[in-house]
Amino acid sequence: MRVMQVMAGAEYGGAEAFFTRLVIALRRARLHQRVIIRTNAHRSDQLRQGGLEPVELGFRGALDISTRLALRREVASFKPDVVMTWMNRASTMAPTGNFVHVARLGGYYDLKYYQKCDHLVGNTTDIVDYLTGQGWPAGKAHYLPNFVNSEPASAVGRAEFYTPRDAPLLLAMGRLHENKAFDVLIEALARVPDAYLWLAGEGPDRQKLEKLAEKMGVKPRVRFLGWREDTAALLATCDLFVCPSRHEPLGNVVVEAWAHKVPVIAADSLGPGVLIENDVNGVLVPVNEPAAMALAIRGILNDNDRRAAIAAAGYASYKEKFTEEIVVKKYLEFFDSLVADGQAEQE
Repeated sequence: MRVMQVMAGAEYGGAEAFFTRLVIALRRARLHQRVIIRTNAHRSDQLRQGGLEPVELGFRGALDISTRLALRREVASFKPDVVMTWMNRASTMAPTGNFVHVARLGGYYDLKYYQKCDHLVGNTTDIVDYLTGQGWPAGKAHYLPNFVNSEPASAVGRAEFYTPRDAPLLLAMGRLHENKAFDVLIEALARVPDAYLWLAGEGPDRQKLEKLAEKMGVKPRVRFLGWREDTAALLATCDLFVCPSRHEPLGNVVVEAWAHKVPVIAADSLGPGVLIENDVNGVLVPVNEPAAMALAIRGILNDNDRRAAIAAAGYASYKEKFTEEIVVKKYLEFFDSLVADGQAEQE
């Protein structure tokens, strides 16, 4: 079976990071793939280190004829059984042909971008419900979860970011955007006087968040780390992971924290609210409530037994549903079913 993977994503992002993890894992599982990405030196290096040689194209927009022609040539050369496109741009620019076209969605995207597709994949059950609610056929909307890696890493030296060795350390990760609600977390930090916050990510709200940290009097205890690839090392360093998002379709960062046995507090937005059983494998607090978040943070930091129990339950949830082995098996079975159904239709 031949699968062409096409990603025209941004320089950084959760979907882009998972794309890289998945295609490398599928290679380890001996799936024959051709991987096409938007020109990106860092991502191409990661893929080469994983044993794949990506094809890099411009994906500049609707009028980019050269990319469309190049995609047609790649399809003609590779002769894929399945073409899997990731998000809007790749899905609209992919050619039609004698293959099954499936698109993978990590959010609630406008289905006008997916009219050429045969099947759609959502990485949460709620996204699948959204697709069918928008009129997409139920038999062609599929749930396939993400996976994260649990391989441990050495902790980052706290001194590198001027953080006291004995201070409670909170970690948050994601794009610095209003949806992620890091403003709520910074306001909550003002009510947790001994804790430090490491915020890993980049985005349009960085300057606004830095000003808010100064206004709230917590700037000496907040470290803006920028975009980081060493997630495991950061998780090995912190005492508690916090996901304050107003809007979070999946909550991949929650699963990453679980995989590294770190207790999680999250706002009860859609993704984390589905993943987390409150006070079992994490703690949920209302969205946009700094006081409630601060209360939850203090409660976890001050109770070692509860913190350990929540971390252990989170790890058990990860092992049950979100390991590489489990998710790769689901993808391979899915691709096999697409090819079998396509052959049956031809007959």
